[in-house]
Amino acid sequence: MEFSEDNISRFRISFQNQEKHQEDVEVAFDEEVIASHQLVVYNDEVNSFDYVIVTLMEVCEHSPEQAEQCTLQIHFRGRCGVKSGDFDELVSMRNEICRRGISAEIESYQ
Repeated sequence: MEFSEDNISRFRISFQNQEKHQEDVEVAFDEEVIASHQLVVYNDEVNSFDYVIVTLMEVCEHSPEQAEQCTLQIHFRGRCGVKSGDFDELVSMRNEICRRGISAEIESYQ
């Protein structure tokens, strides 16, 4: 049988008299913790690329490649979010970066 509007009109289906069925379903899901803070490092004219790279590797545990990429962004864009996480987790990293003479702040985002 071929599909056409004539064929559909032959089958009169009505859901008006159907029982309404509602079921409570419990859904289990893992709650994902979303980092709401970011450690941002700012560009300056004082510190060398190598010094910033070593600092990011030591303080933020970046790989050499990751630290280099962040340092390039800091230089060309003026800033870079180098680490995301919980505020309390980022405070000690920010303090250490600032102690080393590099400008950094913790910013919150939604």
